[in-house]
Amino acid sequence: MLLASLVRRHCPRSVLFVFSCLLGLAACEPNLVEPAYYGTLTVTVLDGSTSQPLANVAVSTTPATGSYVTDAKGQLTITQVPVGTLSVSARKAGYDATSSSATLTAGQTQSVVLLLNKTTASAPPGAPVRPTPTPGATAQPTTLQLAWHPAAGALPADSLKYDVVLYEGSNLNQRQLLTASKDTTVTASGLRYNTIYYWQVTVRNPAGATARGPVWSFQTVSLPDNRYLFARTVGGNTDIYSSDAAGTTVVRLTSAVTVETAPQLSPSRDLIAYSSNASGQFQLYTMNRDGSNQRRITTLSAEGYSNAGIGYRWSPDGSQLIYAHYDQLYRINRDGSGLVLLATAPAGRHFRECDWTAQNGGRLVVQTIGSLPYDAELYLYNVDGTGPVLLVGNLPGRLDSPSFSVDGTTVAYTRDVAGFNDVGGRQLDSHIFTQKLNGSSLVDVSSSTSGSTKATGTNDLTPRYSPTGYQLIFVNRSNDDIAAPQVWTCDLDGRNRTKLFDNAFLPDYR
Repeated sequence: MLLASLVRRHCPRSVLFVFSCLLGLAACEPNLVEPAYYGTLTVTVLDGSTSQPLANVAVSTTPATGSYVTDAKGQLTITQVPVGTLSVSARKAGYDATSSSATLTAGQTQSVVLLLNKTTASAPPGAPVRPTPTPGATAQPTTLQLAWHPAAGALPADSLKYDVVLYEGSNLNQRQLLTASKDTTVTASGLRYNTIYYWQVTVRNPAGATARGPVWSFQTVSLPDNRYLFARTVGGNTDIYSSDAAGTTVVRLTSAVTVETAPQLSPSRDLIAYSSNASGQFQLYTMNRDGSNQRRITTLSAEGYSNAGIGYRWSPDGSQLIYAHYDQLYRINRDGSGLVLLATAPAGRHFRECDWTAQNGGRLVVQTIGSLPYDAELYLYNVDGTGPVLLVGNLPGRLDSPSFSVDGTTVAYTRDVAGFNDVGGRQLDSHIFTQKLNGSSLVDVSSSTSGSTKATGTNDLTPRYSPTGYQLIFVNRSNDDIAAPQVWTCDLDGRNRTKLFDNAFLPDYR
């Protein structure tokens, strides 16, 4: 203002006019604005494990340009993004958030790929549901399939894995049936009869989070009243089985890799005695009728000449057993106590098969055998091991398997009527015979004249009287010992031969 006043005071009007115009031009000059520049940003979001596109992923930028969501191809495009460097972030439920930076230039398109990894801090999966069998189910078979379903809402993509544990109700022994498996079924086998079992399923997701299902239970079917016992060899392994007469309820009672053989049901029908070489020698054992509670009862082996654990027998009341240990005959209580030496065989001979009757004051029938299997005799003894009396002398051909009749008046046994004295013990034509204790009434049960239809070239072996006393149960086998043995029954006169079991030997029937 001072400059303008001086100019008005001292300058002519023309100069004033020019100066005024100059001031006006200066006042009207516009302000300069920096121009704006933009680029385009494309974002692709993929699963970090599978490299598959992820849809519905929330994407944002810093500086902020807005909020966006990926499409079905895991992609989105942001236009009008200011040039320069910015941060791009992605978030999705169940995944760890991630971010990356991008630098945009004017008029250009910049691409960013983001990888999302599933979170390691996921919630535990839902517990399994809908079990089979139904909790509390009864009369279940001893081999059955356990099944369950994932919790509601579980998807195949969840990659769930399962562990299954089974507990036996009476003792809570644990069996791991399944470990880290994607299966939702598992087979439980070898279960005991009439037993309650508990089972539980644990589910695990890929993040390691777990959930345990409820404890479910079921009860197995009652033990069938199998009256027949026999040994059977399958795949080179010999075990003990029980069955009904029709063979519809066969139960395998032993399953060790050793030999378990020569089963005998006690007269009280509560325990099964058998022999096993689990210790390296054949010893006597007992077990319950379902195969449980297997227990060794002898320390002196049940062995000798041609005797691999077959030379023993229950007492008539089932409280004791007699058995052969080389040249000695022993009596022992069923619990393994009270071992008593009853008799010693003649020099150079061993005891082998035997039987015990309570009838007629009680008697023992015992086979003695030399080092050759066809060198055998049968003797009657008093129950205390005294007073041996020869019943059947040493005849040509192998002599075996004495057994008392129910009334104790008769003994059944086998003899090779071909008279074949083979050092390996082979027989050509073994027949079943019965005779009275006084040596009278000899009957060749296997002879065709007795009505028998024994096949030529076979041997009848190991006869025992049936519980009724009017039949015999025995083994028939080809004399080359190649074909599997079979268990048969017949009447006392040899008629009505009936096959019961294939691939079976050393039968017992009570």
